[in-house]
Amino acid sequence: MLLRIAPFLFVLLWSTGFIGSKVGAEYAEPFTFLTIRFALVLALLIPWALLTRIHWPARPVAWQAAVTGTLIHTIYLGGVMWALRDHMPAGIVAIVVSTQPILTALLAGPVLGEWPGRQHWIGLICGLVGVLLVLAPKLSFQAATTESFGIAALVGVFGALVGMTLGTLNQKMHGMSGDLLAVTIWQYVAAFITSAAAALASETMIVQWTPEFVAATAWLVIVLSIGAILLLMVMIRASAVSRVTSLFYLVPATTALMAAAMFGEELSYLQMTGIALVMAAVFVIRPMAGRTQVPSHSRRS
Repeated sequence: MLLRIAPFLFVLLWSTGFIGSKVGAEYAEPFTFLTIRFALVLALLIPWALLTRIHWPARPVAWQAAVTGTLIHTIYLGGVMWALRDHMPAGIVAIVVSTQPILTALLAGPVLGEWPGRQHWIGLICGLVGVLLVLAPKLSFQAATTESFGIAALVGVFGALVGMTLGTLNQKMHGMSGDLLAVTIWQYVAAFITSAAAALASETMIVQWTPEFVAATAWLVIVLSIGAILLLMVMIRASAVSRVTSLFYLVPATTALMAAAMFGEELSYLQMTGIALVMAAVFVIRPMAGRTQVPSHSRRS
């Protein structure tokens, strides 16, 4: 039952992450915010793990979990926060990082043996065109304003895209054995250390503890960092990696609707056409994703 509803629940939860991150970005710098978030996540998960007496993974598995955590949490979330702080709308951030299946399809063949078919590639190209249509109207290489965003936002959002792609592939290759809670804890330990180091090196670490910031942090810690991430790990373990990552194509429209309702973010007809193309791409990709060939070393129960 969980696996049946997991894709729909994941899309909904993951979409709220962009909303919460946008709120948090107003009151704290990116890596400072993530350091606080990951510290709170560990404060919840570690006692849970000790009470339930989970089986901790061997050192190689823990190491790979740490690598995955740095890529998925520090680099991906740090890039998202950076882009939002540089005035990139939450809906646009969501649609750029939702093109993860394009990079995943390029790498999953040689790395995992998951070779996409012709129909899969048609969907990927359709999604890429959609992203370009969404980005074009507000793209600015000048200083960011309330109407446009600058080069820092682009570096952040595409860095996030690369981080999430590599993290997902690494999780599929090396992090599928052992207790999911234990593996997740190791991911957040690495994410906390690397985020704290980045914050100390590059930020003032000043936080405005407003009710909005506290509420956004609580939502991201409990619902996103624990609920959605564990759900993602379950889906990656149960499915081909290209099939799971195609779910990210469903996030942008959901996020755009939420952002329009909460922040008044408006989209042009050209951008809405782009979102429609991206949404259509997932229906082309998902039937083919289930036919990928996975090598025996990556099929683990």
